[in-house]
Amino acid sequence: MQQQTQPGAILRPSPDQLKDVLRFWTTGVTVVTASHQGSQHGMTVNSFTSLSLEPPLVSISLEKATRTHQLVMQAGRFGVSILAAGQQELSNRFAGRESEQSDRFEGVNIFTLETGSPLLQEAIAYFDCRVSVTHDAGTHTIFISEVLAAGAPAGDGRQPLVYFNRAYRKLTE
Repeated sequence: MQQQTQPGAILRPSPDQLKDVLRFWTTGVTVVTASHQGSQHGMTVNSFTSLSLEPPLVSISLEKATRTHQLVMQAGRFGVSILAAGQQELSNRFAGRESEQSDRFEGVNIFTLETGSPLLQEAIAYFDCRVSVTHDAGTHTIFISEVLAAGAPAGDGRQPLVYFNRAYRKLTE
């Protein structure tokens, strides 16, 4: 049988080619944060998903070369803050548009819950998590984690910040 091809199909895509295709997957925007032995860091992450309600499990995927990955591995815990529409500047700050070494928390209101991981006060929702299982996944580690605490301001009414085709977007009704 002859293999069929589809216009625009890329067989065995390079990392850059894969990124070009993945830009069409619409995602929410989160900031994953961790602290360990007096050091704290965070990064913008769109690889966050709910896995199970019973037990309450979520997953994140972090690039191994980042400070946040290192802290999550050392601490075994992390926080996830879901950003609201209009918080592009906060997303860019934690995405490292400045420096991987800068204090990304400077001037940002934070709080902590069960794990002591920093959570962003202005987020529309948050999760405080303890790592249950890690999986090596190429350049990244997948962290499957138990949700120890979660919340969303009641009656907030704000929409989430979303990312599509290399740009921030807003939901419309």
